[in-house]
Amino acid sequence: MNVRSDELQAAQSIGNTTPPTESHLEFMAKSIWPNHDQTETLLAAVRGGDTDAVNRLLERHRESVRRLVQMRLDRKVQRRVDVSDVVQDVLVEANGRLEKYLDDPAMAFHLWIRQIAWDRIIDTYRRHRVSAKRNMDREQAMSAPAGHDQSSVQLAAQLCDPALTPAAAATQREIASKVEAAIEQLGDQDREIVLMRHYEHLSNLEIAEVLRLNPPAASMRYLRAIRRLRELLDVGESDEESSDDNESST
Repeated sequence: MNVRSDELQAAQSIGNTTPPTESHLEFMAKSIWPNHDQTETLLAAVRGGDTDAVNRLLERHRESVRRLVQMRLDRKVQRRVDVSDVVQDVLVEANGRLEKYLDDPAMAFHLWIRQIAWDRIIDTYRRHRVSAKRNMDREQAMSAPAGHDQSSVQLAAQLCDPALTPAAAATQREIASKVEAAIEQLGDQDREIVLMRHYEHLSNLEIAEVLRLNPPAASMRYLRAIRRLRELLDVGESDEESSDDNESST
């Protein structure tokens, strides 16, 4: 799974029975989306009739949309579809719907264009994997995003005992793999909110807006998902210890 972090830390152990809290799980990495204030400046220019501002506004979000598509679109589909084509389709659609958005901006611009991108991701998935058994809801994850080691290590560190220590690269990759495997085992709702929070780096308020929940409900759903994720990590750690004990006794 791919995310940036200025401070990569890994826990000495996965096991920790202390219930997670919002403050304990405060993520360190910045949102994948551009600065809101500068976006508002561009939107004001667009409203004022500056046609060049439209291009600057959309180009400003191109990389963020690309990261979202690359992170969330099914890997098998990505072998058949060029991510840049999906991104371009999103920007073209956003350009065509921009005037309507400006008339009634029901949500922040980055959440609006994210929704267009998400709908395009689902449409692309359905068109290229018609025979897939899994039904796709609006906010159901295709899969846990593979290859985003830094976010996975960061999440593991936040889930663990406060005694954190910088980990070697090999240990970071090992922890990342465990977190990604555990996320893949979560239910659809749990997996989606973990990915939105720790891989897209949306805030609780933003997630609430996207999922059409009130903020307390979004927070409770997130904490419930984190508890379940921790339980899966604890089980995985226990299984490894049992396996090691069995090997040492033979």
